[in-house]
Amino acid sequence: MSLITPFDPWQSPLCTCRKKYSLSAYTGCSHGCLYCYASSYIRGFSSPRPKKDFLSRLEKEIKKMPADSTITISNSSDPYQPLEEKLRLTRSALEIMKDYEINLLIVTKSDLVTRDVDILQKFKKKVIAITLTTIDPALAGKLEPGAASPQKRLAAIKKLSGMIPIILRLDPLVYPLNTSNLDGIIKEAKLAGVKQIVTSTYKAKADNFKRMVKAFPEHSRLWNDLYIKEGKKRSNYLYLAKSLREKLIKKVRDIALAQGLEFSSCREGFSELNTAACDGSSWL
Repeated sequence: MSLITPFDPWQSPLCTCRKKYSLSAYTGCSHGCLYCYASSYIRGFSSPRPKKDFLSRLEKEIKKMPADSTITISNSSDPYQPLEEKLRLTRSALEIMKDYEINLLIVTKSDLVTRDVDILQKFKKKVIAITLTTIDPALAGKLEPGAASPQKRLAAIKKLSGMIPIILRLDPLVYPLNTSNLDGIIKEAKLAGVKQIVTSTYKAKADNFKRMVKAFPEHSRLWNDLYIKEGKKRSNYLYLAKSLREKLIKKVRDIALAQGLEFSSCREGFSELNTAACDGSSWL
């Protein structure tokens, strides 16, 4: 199996991403995000491990990539999870890729990405997306126990934004858990230097829904109503009803535009509301 693979969701009618590829040095992730979707289809996802012969295989595959290809690092297993601090495989991959005509997209919840700014600046076209679900450290600690604190992520955005285009993934919106202070989150992100807000709503799958209800039993009845009774199934995910999703997405959009930021939603079906590409590739 190849390391560099076509990005799966561009075959979905709700995906508005341009053609791109995915690359990850790791299988699995230790951030432990309760809402994670990848844990439902990657065996042993919570026990991350490096991919076999990753660097030697990457050196061979990168030579075959068409010039000006866009590669995302990465779409499921965070490239800067704690394992990276020890193994440095993402950094080594960047060292290899910097000599090729690659458009680089990085998606992470970690401030460790700032370590590699020396290599990142060598890419002619690059964008970094940093995910933030809340600026409340207590809530973040329950939702994403193994990830960097919101304050560390905001500090990383501030450090990088003067050199590299940074977008914020306000993702997922978990109604009503993290949707009451959207204005505060987006204003903090603007102050730190982001150029665009990308958002999407929480999509329920059996395993992540079980984790969410266990961690937040006070919302159990509401979420059962919103997802199990009233939700709509799409591609093995349970979506909120369209009216509520649209209300949440428009709320984020209104705040983002009021702050002078670009906006997009991801796999929601409201592409007419977007002012830029949903993965940040407009900034390439």
